[in-house]
Amino acid sequence: MSTASTVTEVSGKSEIFLGRQPILALDKNTVAYELLFRSEDSLLEADVTDDLLSTSTVIVNMLSQFGLDNVLGSCDAFINVSASLLMSETIELLPPERIIFEILEDVPISSQLVERCIELKGRGFRLAIDDFVYRAEYDAILPLIDYLKVDLEITSIESLPKVIAEIRKHSNAILLAEKVELETQYLACKDLGFTLFQGYFFAHPVVITGKKPQPNQISLMRIMGMLIGDANVSELEVPFKESPTLTISLLRLVNSVAVSGGRRQEISTLRQAIVILGQKQLLRWVQLLLYVSPEGNIANSLMQQVSNRARLMELIANQLDNYKATGDQAFMVGMLSLVHAVLKTPQEEVLAQIAIPETLKLAITKREGLLGQLLNLTEMIEKYEFEAAGAAIHELGMSVSDFTSIQLQAMQWANELNKQAND
Repeated sequence: MSTASTVTEVSGKSEIFLGRQPILALDKNTVAYELLFRSEDSLLEADVTDDLLSTSTVIVNMLSQFGLDNVLGSCDAFINVSASLLMSETIELLPPERIIFEILEDVPISSQLVERCIELKGRGFRLAIDDFVYRAEYDAILPLIDYLKVDLEITSIESLPKVIAEIRKHSNAILLAEKVELETQYLACKDLGFTLFQGYFFAHPVVITGKKPQPNQISLMRIMGMLIGDANVSELEVPFKESPTLTISLLRLVNSVAVSGGRRQEISTLRQAIVILGQKQLLRWVQLLLYVSPEGNIANSLMQQVSNRARLMELIANQLDNYKATGDQAFMVGMLSLVHAVLKTPQEEVLAQIAIPETLKLAITKREGLLGQLLNLTEMIEKYEFEAAGAAIHELGMSVSDFTSIQLQAMQWANELNKQAND
């Protein structure tokens, strides 16, 4: 898909789910998100595209009320549109420099639709076609299209060369592969000329059994064990002092607005960071540092996903009266749920090197207990599994409105963290 106590409702319909999936460039950094809005009632209806028209006002209201930067950071947004939604004047209230309208694959290409696309292009909006498979009727609109999305669940990797050859007879639009869930799919699409990729392939790299972590990563796992074991300040300083780049990365993180809550308190020494933050807060920043690349770059897609996931799980736990004490544990489960992806090592091997409680390990590996339930819920939202997510949300005693408000807070926090840590 800022802090808010309520989420706009569609007239006559239920509350709105917000789905958000990353779109990555060739360097695997996130450059855009696909935003998906679904009313709870529409999940029970046969034709969810009807829901798009009824949510046109909601889309504009949500993005205006909560702020595009809070939802997107510095990225652009792809928004699904039906023919009716595309014709709606309401969507013209969105900022054209940030928005790509994604025309659904079942939209008939009428002369009226083409004229509307010409008008929107004149206003500065960009256009995409979802699940593109060439049809002769597309000839009238292809010159206006900036992006063509090819769904790997519909079009096999083996058939892509033929599909792309057909596309290039009619369009020079940017090619975007969606449903890219494996590194091998990303590499194949990259070789075929795709430059944008939607999916969670970056969270599922090829893992290597027995692969040794980088020295900084070994130090971080050692520090995590020390923090869980309540080591003192002097003991904690030792592994940091052995790795100057690790200390610099930590100081950049702890000086971010996401840590200070908007109040910049300059922390210039390691001891200062440990004393001011305290061990509980320091533990979470050490977890975040596991996602820093060897070059020190933290503005990567894996970092963005895991920081959003961890914060969302923490905020949900804090919202539940019986589970507020588990907020820190929820954050840790979210953070460690993808650590195997950054280390490219089997999850079991990674967790065996970190002295975390067995309940947390079971939540991560088996999705057991409340923490496992919260991890499952965040993954459902990431995958657009709204019906299952709705049931899980209600089982927790929350409304969709409450959840979406928390979700937006988590997005804002993660976006701010990634922005400030790279300033």
